[in-house]
Amino acid sequence: MLDLRWLDSSFAFQKIIVAFQDSKAGPAIEVRAHAFAWPEIEEKILKSGCRVVRKERCGTDAEISAWVEKEKNGILAGILKRVYWETTAGCNLACRHCRRTDVSESVCPDDLSTKESKAMIDELAAFADIDLVLSGGEPLIRKDIFEIASYAVKKGIRVGMATNGTLVDRAMAARIKAAGIAYASVSLDGAKPETHEALRGKGNFELALAGFKNLKETGLRVQFNFTVTRQNAAEVPFVHELAVSCGASSLFLFLLVPVGCGVQIAESAMLGAAEVEQWLQWAHRKNQEGPLLIKTVCAPHYYRIEAQNDGASTAGSARLLRHTGESRYPEKSRDSGFHRNDGGEHEHSRKGCLAGIRMCFVAHQGDVYPCGYLPVSCGNVKHVPLKKIWQESPLFQKLRNPSLLGGRCGACSHKRICGGCRARAYSVHQDVLQEEPYCAYQPAG
Repeated sequence: MLDLRWLDSSFAFQKIIVAFQDSKAGPAIEVRAHAFAWPEIEEKILKSGCRVVRKERCGTDAEISAWVEKEKNGILAGILKRVYWETTAGCNLACRHCRRTDVSESVCPDDLSTKESKAMIDELAAFADIDLVLSGGEPLIRKDIFEIASYAVKKGIRVGMATNGTLVDRAMAARIKAAGIAYASVSLDGAKPETHEALRGKGNFELALAGFKNLKETGLRVQFNFTVTRQNAAEVPFVHELAVSCGASSLFLFLLVPVGCGVQIAESAMLGAAEVEQWLQWAHRKNQEGPLLIKTVCAPHYYRIEAQNDGASTAGSARLLRHTGESRYPEKSRDSGFHRNDGGEHEHSRKGCLAGIRMCFVAHQGDVYPCGYLPVSCGNVKHVPLKKIWQESPLFQKLRNPSLLGGRCGACSHKRICGGCRARAYSVHQDVLQEEPYCAYQPAG
């Protein structure tokens, strides 16, 4: 069944066409979507030559009405679609750009226990249809990580894993696959050993590549995560080539946020606004060419560039699908999962910063944040239900209201799509609603 509830419409319908051109099952389709979207969805499916054999109406009338009303008032609906969970603060590496400053070499005594972890999973399964990304630290140093992952999968949650790859031999990769984990990311911060290891430690380049290969051999979808700094920016095209040659499902380019250890290297490592613009333009051009999907993370102004270059915020994504036949991995469809777009409802819904809008971050001791780079706690799952935090947190409510944005972001016509990086705004201005400091765009007026 294709799940179209949270997809950007142009991207989604192109995906339908590609999927059923390649499908052995023939031109019949089962679709899950919100009731109010059915007329447009069915019309476009029929035009593609497919027929709907079963449809599943999602969302109660009250939920749909509330969502529509918020959208009419300019508020972005807070619909939780993925949770990044820092399963432990422990890690076998000590990366120079880590968002943590207090990384432990082993699991921490205040990590959520197995029992507390399962309780959180129970709650998530009961109130949200989500992807759960197991991160760290390094999640693989938790002895119960596969018990936890399997438990979540059995509860109907789609599970991904973010790993540095260095601990993933063939046996470990097989355990990851057997636990039901559906996709993974491996961090790679250079096309050459010396570049990667300047951030992540000597000897870890080949280990990361070996871990990636071992995961791929199990049949998992695996992406590369690359944090762009001044020291490695020139290697981005070569990492792109490496990702293509390795069979990566996608390449995620992270724009450094000065938080944790990143504060210590920010002055020498952060790209300037003009340099950011240059690389985002490059990423947009490559996404037109294919074959590899590039996703920019903590760089929401990519979607302003996409809108400016394409004349519509979704046209570029649709063209990419015609090149590749790829779903949003992990952005745009239900067959993968790291950075799903909110899409599907309006072509001008938020695509950029989704913190507190479609996603949140749960720290190892249970604190809940809008994202892993925005260190403002909204509550703790040990004391307050995550559903209550998600629905009632004053900070989350503010993040869902684009009219509250200040500075250039507040004046920008692209603020609904982009939103600016709220974590970088907070790190520079100590104000989560201030303007994105590393955007070169000057709005009219």
